[in-house]
Amino acid sequence: MQGSNRPTLSSKTYDADDFVAVQELFHSNGWTDGLPIVPPTEAAVEACLEWALMPPDQLIGIEPVREQPITAEKLAVNAVMAGCLPMHFPIVATAWQAMMQEEFLLHGVTSSTGGCAILIIINGPVRIEIGANATFNALGNSDRATSVIGRAIRLTLINLMDVRPGGIDRTTLGHPGKFSYCLAEDEEGTNWQPLSIVRGIPDGLSAVTVMAALAPRQIMNEWTTDPKEILETFAAEMRANQRHYSIYGGNYAVVIPKQLRDHIEAAGWTKRDIAEFLYERARIRRKEWADVGKAAIVRDRPEKIHTALESPDHLLVVAAGGPAGGFGAVIPPWMGSKTKAVTAAIGACVDCEPPKR
Repeated sequence: MQGSNRPTLSSKTYDADDFVAVQELFHSNGWTDGLPIVPPTEAAVEACLEWALMPPDQLIGIEPVREQPITAEKLAVNAVMAGCLPMHFPIVATAWQAMMQEEFLLHGVTSSTGGCAILIIINGPVRIEIGANATFNALGNSDRATSVIGRAIRLTLINLMDVRPGGIDRTTLGHPGKFSYCLAEDEEGTNWQPLSIVRGIPDGLSAVTVMAALAPRQIMNEWTTDPKEILETFAAEMRANQRHYSIYGGNYAVVIPKQLRDHIEAAGWTKRDIAEFLYERARIRRKEWADVGKAAIVRDRPEKIHTALESPDHLLVVAAGGPAGGFGAVIPPWMGSKTKAVTAAIGACVDCEPPKR
């Protein structure tokens, strides 16, 4: 992107006297999430594109329902606004490529009254490169990288897909993950396979997984070292979500910090073992809805069994969180299997068709 061959940005430019004027310009036009933004200067946008080796007009994808094209330049503008550095931008772009897969159902996810947010889970060497912290406060503001990457997803939804409250976004309540919902897996702190490898990405590659997710539900069990008893607490929280929110099965994520993880690993349990156990234990009978004020839905099927997971493969097991404390989290799906989590490699093409000769 040097000299006369440097691609030209197509975005409209504005003049502002100072930083405060920039904030008022963006807030008054509804281009923010309510928080201050980093001014997306031409130089900052070009730096993101150059890092990712993307020309401004490169097509990231087309949203399947609204047929809205998303270009690298427009993503980069919003990534800069969120506070992203150039090294963060390939993760944002890959997350968007994953979100636009038909099985993710981006339009339904972002327009529903259900109020989910898009959870981003980062795996591979890129975690180290960007300084992502997978331990303390893993689901909060643990570090700069995950905070701004998660925020970039929300800002791009607002500005590229018009996903604004009361507009496309019909959320009744929502949750704080709509500001930023991104974490990295603690691959160095576990013997388990990274989530990306479990989901088919070759070892050594960096990847992101996106999931339409409700707010995390924290659990605690510090009174046992038995994996079955620990995981039964997770299963109970999944069953509670089936009762209180949606009975239908889909992707769930469980985040297991080190104290509980050490007990489970010491007993020789793998992520697959965890998934199979929770598949069997996280299920309820339809009649249980009558206990929580939903008797009208039971009808003539009181003994019908509903599983929280359609299969063990639908569970995302994530090793993350601080080194002490018998805590964990269950992250429920938006609405059963209407949307499916998608995992994509960063900067690599997996299972691509070979070039035609």
